[in-house]
Amino acid sequence: MTDTPPGAGELVERTRRLLAEHPPATTGRTDFLRARFDAGLAWVHYPVGLGGLDAPRSLQAVVDAELAAAGAPDNDPRRIGIGLGMAAPTLLAYGSEEVKERFLKPLWVGEEVWCQLFSEPGAGSDLAALGTRAVRDGDAWVVDGQKVWTSSAHVARWAILIARTDPELPKHRGITYFVCDMTDPGVEVRPLRQITGEAEFNEVFLTGVRIPDAHRLGEAGDGWRVAQTTLMNERVSIGGARLPREGGMIGKAAATWRARPELRTHELHRRLLDLWVDAEVARLAGERLRQQLAAGRPGPEGSAMKLSFARLNQAISGLEVELLGDEGLLYGDWAMVRPDLVDFTGRDAGYRYLRSKGNSIEGGTSEVLLNIVAERVLGLPAEPRNDKDVAWKDLAR
Repeated sequence: MTDTPPGAGELVERTRRLLAEHPPATTGRTDFLRARFDAGLAWVHYPVGLGGLDAPRSLQAVVDAELAAAGAPDNDPRRIGIGLGMAAPTLLAYGSEEVKERFLKPLWVGEEVWCQLFSEPGAGSDLAALGTRAVRDGDAWVVDGQKVWTSSAHVARWAILIARTDPELPKHRGITYFVCDMTDPGVEVRPLRQITGEAEFNEVFLTGVRIPDAHRLGEAGDGWRVAQTTLMNERVSIGGARLPREGGMIGKAAATWRARPELRTHELHRRLLDLWVDAEVARLAGERLRQQLAAGRPGPEGSAMKLSFARLNQAISGLEVELLGDEGLLYGDWAMVRPDLVDFTGRDAGYRYLRSKGNSIEGGTSEVLLNIVAERVLGLPAEPRNDKDVAWKDLAR
């Protein structure tokens, strides 16, 4: 290994060497993924020793294409999306070397699932108002509070957590960011049943949970700045997911249109065409966003993509239900299911319509994202605030 980051040719050679030494046909899935991580081909833009080679992020596609052509297993990014899309970039930016070495490999391989302990009953859209407390006790922090809308908490081994450590400071300060062990006896996870009948979200109660100071990310009291890294990556992860043409909701609606000519009307045709164009524009904009991401950290443009994703999903799923008429109102199964992953396009049209309602809430509400676009993209004046210099403990709740 030289100090010069590898180019595309060298990455192809490395990938083929990995495939020769660990043939996918005869190597267990987990063993192959571990070997891929150790070869620096997991996420090539990460540092050497942490699954990468310090190569340009854009070259990941070179590796992925070689592995896909060889039938190599992937790490099921949908199941471990929170770990990959939100925890990993935050660990990389703010974790100690020990933290990075401990967590990144099992996270990427998928051996350890992560969840995100951010939202609270009284602090969702206004996340900085959170009230979960963390009090320093020797070389650890003791955490008490409640989180809500926590995806994957029922299957997670670890969580990224923000908690208030100094209530004397204004709400955006005095917050600290931690890695929380979800197997701690002080962690209780309860299912939160949704409009679809599923319970992919959870409430999480934290009672006397002890987190070692070594699992703190960033400085004590600087957790809001750390959380911004997570939140920006979260919006890109949700809104900028790579889709083929006619992937996602528009693919389902287009397939129904083609298969059921007896349901067509001129008005529905016009609306479907408009939404198809919107979906294609969003897909191509997502590609451009990922190219920007390859050049550095995500910017506020990810908020616009997440906003567009939510609006489109709701409009397209609504059109599909209208297209199907009475049939679209049928809903086959209200049984409570605890899914391991979010399936936005799964099951029937009724499910897609109901599930899409959550798209404008999860990962930052559309109202919050509109503010971000207005202030950070368009440069409009910020909304007046009367809590900027008020201690959190003195805020009305």
